[in-house]
Amino acid sequence: MKLLLLETKLHLRDWPSMLFTIGLPVGLLVVLGFSIPGFTEQQESGERIVDTHMPSSMALLALLTLSCSVLPAVMATYRQQGVLRRMSTTPVHPSRLLGVQLLINLAVGAVSTALLIVVAWLAFGSAPPRQWAGFVLVFLLGSAALMALGLVIAALAPNAKSAPGIGSAVMFPLMFLGGIWVPREIMPDALRTVSDYSVAGPFAQALKDTWAGHPPQLMHLVVVAAGLVIFGGLAVRLFRWE
Repeated sequence: MKLLLLETKLHLRDWPSMLFTIGLPVGLLVVLGFSIPGFTEQQESGERIVDTHMPSSMALLALLTLSCSVLPAVMATYRQQGVLRRMSTTPVHPSRLLGVQLLINLAVGAVSTALLIVVAWLAFGSAPPRQWAGFVLVFLLGSAALMALGLVIAALAPNAKSAPGIGSAVMFPLMFLGGIWVPREIMPDALRTVSDYSVAGPFAQALKDTWAGHPPQLMHLVVVAAGLVIFGGLAVRLFRWE
């Protein structure tokens, strides 16, 4: 609990990063929703883009930013500064610091997603996720998989300065495969197949499905869970405290 309180204070002091992580997805939702008329018009399915696609895509953007940029940079900095090495000599194992970082970033992602739900409802009349149980399951499972990927990036980064660069090189392709720039529905078949096995693609689709009131597809859950197992195993195998 002491570590959690201390790390929370440190994160709150870094308010520009927090504001960017939480504010960018919400700002993009509002700006794009009001500036592009097609986003607020009903599609053939009877839904609008601002009802499910945009909020779920912006939630994915927030989680990718936390996983590929914020978390690796913090852990790489702690390793470079010797914080983890010094902690390893105390009864408090560094793994507790790792757990605290995961909890804090998950909480920030949850706040950003909750704010997206509220803003989409107030600004565009978009309904909150209709399949709440499935939405929470997908959110937690997908967030854990992306956080595990962030720990792999942190393990591979040789120093604190390189961590954001490596994270960006991973994040932007995942944003594309997750349908943030190009909706998955209009992707070519070959590209959509790649997206289906990219973790980001199934995660984004499962968020969208549960937001619209449909249960998540089993295949999407399996791919995301497999990503959690694979990235988690790599993070444990590659991670070093000094």
